[in-house]
Amino acid sequence: MSFTVLIPARLASTRLPNKPLADIGGAPMVVRVAQRAMQSSALRTVVATDSNEIIEKCAAFGVAAVLTRADHPSGSDRLAEACGVLGLADGDIVVNVQGDEPLIDPALINAVAHLLGERPDCAMSTAAHSIDQLADLQNPNVVKVVLDARHTALYFSRSPIPAGRDFAGKAWWDTGSKLPKPLRHVGIYGYRVGFLREFPLLPQAPLEQLEQLEQLRALWHGHRIAVHITDDAPGPGVDTAEDLDRARKLFS
Repeated sequence: MSFTVLIPARLASTRLPNKPLADIGGAPMVVRVAQRAMQSSALRTVVATDSNEIIEKCAAFGVAAVLTRADHPSGSDRLAEACGVLGLADGDIVVNVQGDEPLIDPALINAVAHLLGERPDCAMSTAAHSIDQLADLQNPNVVKVVLDARHTALYFSRSPIPAGRDFAGKAWWDTGSKLPKPLRHVGIYGYRVGFLREFPLLPQAPLEQLEQLEQLRALWHGHRIAVHITDDAPGPGVDTAEDLDRARKLFS
């Protein structure tokens, strides 16, 4: 099965200005992300950006990039435009790898793409891993997901889900219970190109606005999301200066 990796990258960032161009071990961060993605089995890896400077930096390292409009409200809008620029067909599969994940596992990219290929009933795919710490379950910055028997997403939330009625304030997975652990959502997405073109045109969902989670728009409008469960937590992303320092140390 063939697929394309698309990496959205915009120069503006409120918490870390010029984040895609931040140097990590002698290369811009967006290039480091692309280099990891190029180790997957993707047919091609392309950066979709609003910046000529990013395109030039990518070219210097042999990374393909396309210029997209600067007024896109989200990364999925940017990727939808990139699909048109690249001439991708509606039935093709793309994987959205965030431009601030320089330690993304190529095997995870493959798994998300292949899962969508195996699930014609789903418009999207993503990933999750088990939560081990009660603090993470209770942390609103850690997005949780609950699944059905086929590992299709039922809901994503910043709240502790599922809520163990008989385990209030306790980690039930540490009490000897055989109930499954809660799952942390990993922000990587596979899309069928036809759906990716449709997605930005769908009205925002009330639950999406409440939780500030864009994937809830897909569920609200009746589209299914298949979820790959990985054994390992992904490498740390880069949102702050402290995250960037940590990534630089890991690369060094």
